[in-house]
This record gives sequence, structure tokens and C-alpha cells, in this order.
Amino acid sequence: MILEKINKPGDIKKLSPIEYNQLAEEIRAFLINNISKTGGHLASNLGVVELTIALHVALDLPKDKIIWDVGHQSYTHKILTGRKNRFDQLRKFGGMSGFPKRNESDYDAFDTGHSSTSISAGLGYVQARDCQGQSYSVVSVIGDGALTGGMAYEALNNASSLKTNFIICLNDNAMSISKNIGGVSYMLSDIRSSDSYIDFKENLANNLYKIPGGSKMVNALKKTKNNLKQIILPNQLFESMGIAYLGPVNGHDTEKLIKTFKVAKRINGAVIVHVVTQKGRGYKMAERNPSKYHGIAPFDIKTGKVLKTPTNPTYSSLFSEYICSLAKKDNKICAITAAMPDGTGLSKFSKWFPGRFFDVGIAEEHATTFAAGLAAGGMKPVFAVYSSFLQRAYDQVLHDVCIQQLHVVFAIDRAGLVGADGETHQGIFDLSFLSSIPNMVIFAPKNGVELGDALYFALEKHNGPIAIRYPRGEACVDFAEFREPILLGKSEVLYKEKDIAILAVGSMVKIANNVRLRLKNKGYNVTLVNARFVKPIDEKLILELNNDHDLVVTLEENVASGGYGRAVCQMINDTRLDLACLEIALPDDYIEHGSVDILLKEAGMDEDSVEERIESVYKEIKWQKKD
Repeated sequence: MILEKINKPGDIKKLSPIEYNQLAEEIRAFLINNISKTGGHLASNLGVVELTIALHVALDLPKDKIIWDVGHQSYTHKILTGRKNRFDQLRKFGGMSGFPKRNESDYDAFDTGHSSTSISAGLGYVQARDCQGQSYSVVSVIGDGALTGGMAYEALNNASSLKTNFIICLNDNAMSISKNIGGVSYMLSDIRSSDSYIDFKENLANNLYKIPGGSKMVNALKKTKNNLKQIILPNQLFESMGIAYLGPVNGHDTEKLIKTFKVAKRINGAVIVHVVTQKGRGYKMAERNPSKYHGIAPFDIKTGKVLKTPTNPTYSSLFSEYICSLAKKDNKICAITAAMPDGTGLSKFSKWFPGRFFDVGIAEEHATTFAAGLAAGGMKPVFAVYSSFLQRAYDQVLHDVCIQQLHVVFAIDRAGLVGADGETHQGIFDLSFLSSIPNMVIFAPKNGVELGDALYFALEKHNGPIAIRYPRGEACVDFAEFREPILLGKSEVLYKEKDIAILAVGSMVKIANNVRLRLKNKGYNVTLVNARFVKPIDEKLILELNNDHDLVVTLEENVASGGYGRAVCQMINDTRLDLACLEIALPDDYIEHGSVDILLKEAGMDEDSVEERIESVYKEIKWQKKD
């Protein structure tokens, strides 16, 4: 077993080239076996095994820096840097992250989790290196899908002016670029990737510079070469920007990759190394359906089937049914995704209404302003997006949608804690950053049925910006007997009593109800409110609660700062109500990976903790009133 020789950083350097192919096969078997037990990102990691081996051989890590765009494809990198024995705790609480983490290893140069960031971060490293007179290589690895993000092009534009080495590795696993380039590019790549070609270019230029008028001759030769290439290869985007280009290179030929990276290190400027890989390579199921195995729960290796399937429909699947049903009756409804039709539940919509479905690629900022344009043109756009990805479009939500009060519906999936993906993916800030924007309305349904009612309200009864946020996973089926019509800014009282009132947001209604039952068993009177609207809050209801309650408790799966609880307590304070207010929310912090149940407990938001906190505060209130 070659993999047994890889136990600490640098062990890859001790292998002979003849061992690389076997090592790649063993790493793939290791990844399939371990991810089948823990879950994780499979297809993307299977596709970059040889690429990662080549980078580790060609570079001097950790002095040299690798920045993985998104970062979910860094598992082989973790294996080669001494973390092989930690894969049994991958993405578990207290275990190894599924993404690069600087606090986890010196070999992780930059924390990543969202798309299209690696070129910007790598360029920052390059400039920091040069400012300090240091000498090391920087490689940003970015996928062809991530190049649809505008931030990547901003960084490429900036990198084009570099006069010092910066390697951008384009991991093309969909062959979207190589199809456009064709066979001529492969021929030129073989010539340009050779040491003799690089030496020839350098020697020719150096000799010409020594003779009178030589610099003009060099510039003329470069111009002639570039003009010829533009005729032969009209799609040479990168070189037209002033960025050198090497490739396409077979991403599963380790020795060819090593050779190409060594050549790339000699170029004084930014250079694209175009590597063509196969997503899911080595596991037939993932090769056939890479999207399914992009991020996968524990599964059976032989059949490829997920071991635990949801008992109830997920919020995403219900959203899919609801929006399709509404779009049948209203031809102004259209849907937008930023490269996530499957994850957000819009695949069905794309098939039923292809003329009203828009996948804009990994470009949330563009998607938001695009939706604003659709709304201004008379359509009813629904932008379905994960909570943590909407963060990227804050300015567009504020500037392009809300200032104009345009009728854009944001269907915010994966809101709240998402679990194993960790800090970069927890959707725990949306209530805060959206609440700060004037004209924005925010709704959080208590169960799957109310999600449908909310979508109907947003599209057919409301006219203006509105966000509907709902969690990942199975939809709550409780509270089916409660289905009060939705009115703007009005909460839903589920159980009316006195003394203690719990105002719960969305996913927390179920926990709040269980806490209510526990407190009732202890003799307390408890009102339970489904908050529904996070903005605007139901001020009339809070004024009514002041008549016969001593304590208002807010419960939300969002950070405390700027959240629903903060708004409620501010209103109570501003109106000088005789009500105590207890905010129960997530800490103002980044929350690591782990199961949602464990994370709630760690944050003091599980049923035991919430019950204890409410009882303690209420007893203190009663004791003070006696005095």
C-alpha cells in the first residue's frame, strides 16, 4: 500500500514517479470508503486526486501556498498533509472540517467555503510576498463553474497587470472551455508547455533586447504572435487579457501536470494552467451523476443509495411543488437560481416552465439585480438561494431591489444552522442583514404548509420586496390545525394564556412548543406565538401581551445582534412597557461544523437549556415584584 507511506506532510516527496498512479487509486478508494460513512463532498474530490498530488510534488509546502476555491475539493490535500487519520471525524462536531482551515493546519493557506474567491486571495498573497521581498509560489485552484462568478473576473482583470509569478489553476471538470478551444490549442499547448519553448522565448527576447531597436522587435513579434493566435483561436480569453495560458492538460496525468506546474513557476506574470478533470472519477455512480454525489450523506458503496432518507418531504421539495402550482395559474411568475437548481428545488420548475426559468451561474449579485430588472419589467421573480450565499448580494438587495420597492421574492433555503458544512455555510445572519434594509419584509413559516401559504401571499397578495426563510431538511408537519390567514405584519397566536409569552420564529416554533408543555407541567402559564413576520414585527400583539404577561421570550435560529429578539426588546423599551424581555438566539459568532442538535445544545438553544433559562428569569421577575 503506497498510501501507508503518507503519514505526515512532505511524505509525497519521498515517492518515486512510478508510484503516483497507484497512490491516486488508493486515495480514491480511501475517500469513497470514508465518505460513505461520514458523508461529505465526494465527486469533486475524486476529480482532483492527481491534480493535488502534482501540486504537492511541484511545490514546496507550506512555504508555497495553495488556495482552493470553495475548498470542498481539498480532501486529498488533507490526506497529503498528515490528516489521513482524522477522516473518521470529518465534518463532525470537534472533528476535521470539510474545508480548508488555517487554524487546522499550516498547509491550509486560506479559509474558503464560498465560490470565486481564490484568485482574489491568491493575488493578495502575491502582492504581500512582493511587498516584503519574499520568494514563494502562489497557486489559486478554481473550477470552471466558479468562473461564472463576477468576483473571479474582477481578480483576473487585476492579475493581468502582474509582472511577477502567480499561477491560476483552472480545474475544468465540465469540459465547457476545452470544447470551445479544440485541437489546435492542444497542439500549441504541447509546444508551449515544453522547457525548450520557454528557454527559446527567454533567450530570443534577451538577445534581441541587447541590440539597437531590439525592444521594438520583441514587441512586434509578440503582437504578430497574438494576432495570429486570435485568428486561429478566437476564444483565447485569458491571453487577450494579458494572462499567459498553458493547457489544456490531462488532469489525470500526474507527471504531465508536474511538468506543467514547473513551467508555470518560471513565468513572470499571471498564468492560467488549464487542467481538464473528470468529476467523480473512480466511482461509477459519481461519474454518471456527479451532481448527486457532489455533497452526499452516508451511502451504500455498492448501490450508491443514501442510507437514511427523509421521512417527510423537505422544505426544498415542498417549495418546488408550491412554486410550480402557482406558476401554472400565473404566467408572470418566474424563477432564478445561481447554479443551484437541484439544491433549491427548482429543477422541476425548469422543466415545466423553461421560458420562465433562469440559471445565471454562480453569480448571486447578478441574480439579484437581474430579478430587480424582471420585476421592473412586470414579472414576478422568485430568487431561490441558500441563506449564506445571499450574503454576497447585500448591496444589490438594498440598492437595486429595496430602494425601488420592487416586487422580488427571495426564497431563502438553508436558513439557520445547516450542520456539517460549518462556519461558511451556516445561514444565521439573514434575519439581521435583511432587517437592516428599509422596505424589506421577512417571513418565517412554522411548517411546510405555511411555506406554501407564505409563497402565495408573497406572490399574489403582496407587492414589494419580501424574503421567506426556511431551514434545511425535513419540513415540520406539526401544528396542522393552525392555519390563520396571513396578513402583513401579523403574528399567529397558537396558545393564549398569561404570564409568559414565547414568540418563536420559523423552525424554533416546534422547540418552543415542547418547552411550553414542559413549563405547563411545572404549573406555569405560557402563551405561544408563531411570530411569522420578523419584519415588520407585530407591535399590536406585544402591546396586548403587556396587559397580562410579565415576560416575553423571543426564540430564533439567527444571531442575536440585529435579529428578531433585538427588535422586539427595542420596541418594548421604546414604548416603556412593563414587560421583561428575554432574547434567546445564537451567539454573535461563527459556528463550527457538527450536527444541528449538538450545535443547538452548545448554543444553549436546545429544549433543556431554553426551559431552564425561561424558568430562571421568570422566577427572578416574580421575586423582584414581591420586593
